Amino acid sequence: MKYKQNWNLENIFPGGYDSPQANARLKELNQDLGTLATELAALDLAKDVPAYHGLSDYLKHRETDINGLMELNVFWTAHQSADFNNTAIGPKLAQVSEAFSTFKDLEISFGKKLAEINDDDFKTLIALPDFKEIAFNLTEDRKLAAEQLDEKSESIINKLAIDGFTGWSTHYDTIASQISVPYTDDNGKTQTLSAGQALNQLTGAPDNNTRKNIMSAYEKAWGSQEAVVGDTLNHLAGFRLQNYKLHGTDDFLKHPLELNRMSRQTLKAMWNVVEANKGMFIPYMDRKAALLGKQTYDWQDQTAPIMVDGYESKAIDYDHAADFIVANFRKFSPKMADLAQTAFDNQWIEVEDRPGKQPGGYMEEIPERQESRIFLTYTGTPDDASSVAHEIGHAFHYSVVKDLPEMRRSYAMNVAETASTFAELVVADANVKSATSVGEKINLLDTKMNNPVAMFMNIRARYLFETNFYKERLNGQVTPERMDALMLAAQKWAFSNHLGTYHPHFWASKLHFYIDEIPFYNFPYTFGYLFSLGIYAKAQASGGNFEDQYIALLRDTANMSTEDLAKKHLGVDLTKPDFWQSGADLVKKDIDEFLKLSDDLVH
Repeated sequence: MKYKQNWNLENIFPGGYDSPQANARLKELNQDLGTLATELAALDLAKDVPAYHGLSDYLKHRETDINGLMELNVFWTAHQSADFNNTAIGPKLAQVSEAFSTFKDLEISFGKKLAEINDDDFKTLIALPDFKEIAFNLTEDRKLAAEQLDEKSESIINKLAIDGFTGWSTHYDTIASQISVPYTDDNGKTQTLSAGQALNQLTGAPDNNTRKNIMSAYEKAWGSQEAVVGDTLNHLAGFRLQNYKLHGTDDFLKHPLELNRMSRQTLKAMWNVVEANKGMFIPYMDRKAALLGKQTYDWQDQTAPIMVDGYESKAIDYDHAADFIVANFRKFSPKMADLAQTAFDNQWIEVEDRPGKQPGGYMEEIPERQESRIFLTYTGTPDDASSVAHEIGHAFHYSVVKDLPEMRRSYAMNVAETASTFAELVVADANVKSATSVGEKINLLDTKMNNPVAMFMNIRARYLFETNFYKERLNGQVTPERMDALMLAAQKWAFSNHLGTYHPHFWASKLHFYIDEIPFYNFPYTFGYLFSLGIYAKAQASGGNFEDQYIALLRDTANMSTEDLAKKHLGVDLTKPDFWQSGADLVKKDIDEFLKLSDDLVH
């Protein structure tokens, strides 16, 4: 192997998950948070006009502490992801959560101090050289503080959230780590997979019967845990809704939209276009089912590889995928290619296919080292190669903002999914263009379709489910049976009632519903995908100066609203349907080409 398939965590903190240095760093940070609190208490912004003595020093100290906590959290999360059954890591993460809770208390106090400054003096503050770069972020903090309860009440909520909110999120991880999926293979033998392995096989196995058998077993395995998983989701949502209510609202979309710095108009415009264009996927689904030799397109067929016209989908070894990604990134951005090469060479990526790993994938920043770490499981499918490119896209986004203050690195999830999806588009398009036969091109176009199917239909179903679930949760707990019904209805609506089989327990199996930090972990993906299509189109028409423009956009992602970002860098209005429709039109072109190329194979 040219590239190792396990990441290096030892150069973050040596000694494994129980690293003495990591434990010592946590102790040091807990002590330092006390010092930071003392500094904050002495900071009287209302009196220190216009010099604001001490504020610059406080912000530098604040950044040191938040970077340290983030690094520890990533370190132990990474160990847990790679060794999902290791129960000794959970208490480490719980200690980090407690430290974060203390830090959140300080953030509330800091926001209150900003809110105490009168408007004229605040304008003076954010115009000063030390604070001009984070003026937008300080303004956000000041606005948020005006909506918060008193500091004591907010602190109580933060403390209760450790076990009453975050605790339920980590409880879901415990449940997921214990899920086993026994299924009968084609030889009549019983095979047992972890949840992560089953999901990889479910989405990537080329054999129809294998996918069908695993799908049935996967649905059954999660169904057997529906009571305890249902409790978990109800309590997570219940805490979140009570917190919203304490802050004066029953609008469960208010906070997700604020986190993504986007308006309700933009969200509505995007979903309206998605809804208006979902019919274009019906011919695609019918054609894929026919190419798979099936009568119907089923849930487990969304990313299933097809084999047509003498072309048999071959496993892509990791080394080849890595080199392909680097080479094609270089066509658009040498800096993106260099970052990818660094990630492969320096073991930033954990991809080994083995039991005991957490399902899914992610990228996390290592702020003190100014590096990234990427987690997923690589099985050799084109979809896996796209996932690697996706996560490296996230890493590139971080790499171009890593020199900015922490506040300017806190970009929202919707724009975070832009760089990652752009990276996927680069690789998917390169795959299609590199095809040497019609059969291979059909196969690779189908792989490219995985993203729009997910963004227009799968993600849409998640959003519809979560919206309806929260509406009902406002009136009390929702039973697992009702959640099954809500999920089934959402999937039928999103997929135009065109699937042969569905996944009613998707609400139980999908980690995204159980993440405490980010509510509605769904619509930002569709946003990021369609937004990245606009950026990709601009890149293709740029005439060679795209890289600088792209980096400028990424560096602004935590410095303005989403609408202002699009206006400044793309010249478009996200509250109107035109931009979103232009993305849908590009998807339609791929569908039409797929249908045209494969037409002779089914008629």
